[in-house]
Amino acid sequence: DIQIGGDAPIRVQSMTTTNTNDTEACVAQAERIIKAGGELVRLTTQGRREAENLQNINAQLRADGYTTPLVADVHFNANVADVAALYAEKVRVNPGNYVDPARVFKKIEYTDAEYADELKKLEDRFVPFLNICREHHTAVRIGVNHGSLSDRIMSRYGDTPEGIVESCMEFLRICVQENFTDVVISIKASNTVVMVKTVRLLAAVMEQEGMRFPLHLGVTEAGDGEDGRIKSALGIGALLADGLGDTIRVSLSEAPEAEIPVARKLVDYIVQRHDHPYIPGADVPEFNYLSPTRRETAAVHNIGGDNLPVVIAARLDGDMDFNPQFMPDYIYTGRSIPEQLPEGMQCIIDADVWMEHSNGRTEPDNAWPAFKGDQLPFLSSCGASLKFLFITYMGLNDEAIACLKYHPEVVLISQSNHPNRLGEQRALVHQMMKEGLKNPVVFFEHYAESELENLQIKAAADMGALIFDGLCDGILLFNQGETISGKVVDATAFGILQAGRVRTSKTEYISCPGCGRTLYDLESTIARIKAATGHLKGLKIGIMGCIVNGPGEMADADYGYVGAGRGKISLYKKKECIEKNIPEEEAVEKLIELIKSNGDYAERT
Repeated sequence: DIQIGGDAPIRVQSMTTTNTNDTEACVAQAERIIKAGGELVRLTTQGRREAENLQNINAQLRADGYTTPLVADVHFNANVADVAALYAEKVRVNPGNYVDPARVFKKIEYTDAEYADELKKLEDRFVPFLNICREHHTAVRIGVNHGSLSDRIMSRYGDTPEGIVESCMEFLRICVQENFTDVVISIKASNTVVMVKTVRLLAAVMEQEGMRFPLHLGVTEAGDGEDGRIKSALGIGALLADGLGDTIRVSLSEAPEAEIPVARKLVDYIVQRHDHPYIPGADVPEFNYLSPTRRETAAVHNIGGDNLPVVIAARLDGDMDFNPQFMPDYIYTGRSIPEQLPEGMQCIIDADVWMEHSNGRTEPDNAWPAFKGDQLPFLSSCGASLKFLFITYMGLNDEAIACLKYHPEVVLISQSNHPNRLGEQRALVHQMMKEGLKNPVVFFEHYAESELENLQIKAAADMGALIFDGLCDGILLFNQGETISGKVVDATAFGILQAGRVRTSKTEYISCPGCGRTLYDLESTIARIKAATGHLKGLKIGIMGCIVNGPGEMADADYGYVGAGRGKISLYKKKECIEKNIPEEEAVEKLIELIKSNGDYAERT
């Protein structure tokens, strides 16, 4: 009843967490998703029985007056996909386990002939499914997950974006061969860097092969709370900003209807840039959009070069309340010099104030000057070894470029009031690269939000492509308004850098959103694990409802907690299963014991 792709709006969707055999529960939850604004509803179909019950769920929803399309989610059993195609408007199949057996994480060698035989088996099984879909006007989603690539793909391509894309293209080429075009593609990963890079590559490969299939975007296992929102907005937002994406799902480890408002806000924020004023920028030839590396800069103190991106906090009101876990590297205090700074903290003050108080000293105690564009003539007379320059893209004129070439000690703070601030800030750095400037760049992102969720979504969406393109040497996140404290804004800035995999400041949780396959109470379990481990900086913990993506998406996690059966949990160290079928009520304590036994646990201070 809706279109995806072409000139259609970007659609938002979610997935039920109820048992697909429970018609009443599925209908009730689907209706909550729809009332929240969901335009598609996906349900897991583990077996034939669940697939057949889609008929009852579909009929009840239609009887209740809802025409929202239903999507069947199929893993491990191609026969189930055949049945689901009779009763759902769309069927999602996973190339990693459609005909290939479950991944065993072992190196398996395939000769060219064996590899070709596997592809022939795939075609022989997939074509009859497409015929069923054609007959019943059922759409297909080719849904690749980074965590469930087949051993066959892994043997030839490894755990790479190229392998993920090829896993998808094998199926798309069959669709094209069979002239079946009602296809949507998703490529998802819990690692935002992998997700963005792979979708960009897929779009390029499709272009090379003359394909124009619409894209479904999502960061899988994004987590809950602020982590899930920031990580999703960062990854999905970066791609939407590039014009990629026709439908999205924000995967949160929360009630599915809670995902819809977040997705809607993200889409609306990006779409409002449509028809924005022209930005006269051009990408430089040395920039590799499909495989970007960090821009080469000259380090100035601890900014740029090989240093981690810095966080600059804005404290124009004199507030010196900080969260010890998220201590910024610098504080911008405008025209005031704090009487007392936290130990080791350095502040940034307006250049004229700095010059007035420096009395000719070139290295004042813990304070550095910040110049505005109209103060360029005074920059050369300042002897500080670290200087900041607030600048816009249009302010990067010939005078500014000439000044920066003689002053490598200047760190640029990129600011923009353009409706497409991401585009203008990108243009600034590309112009710098064109001119051969190596000065580090910190991005100044300013908002006036009263709701933290809005700040998280917008700031992450604006920073996403800047981080993934390798352009970010730091972030200055500023929010005007009294409802969100400075230290909460600081935490958001650190969260954005962590979600972009460029700076770690806290425990990272790779937790799935749950579905009808989930084998334990996901939300309460996540809360218990976070309460016990949230202070362990730099640790990655995977919390998975079932085995579908579990070990795969946890590939770079330090520890994993995976549903193994109803009320049973298996614990992992990296990809290795350490203990199986632990009763759920004992599993969190066993996880802590495992972390302690490997020397990765520290008591709270």
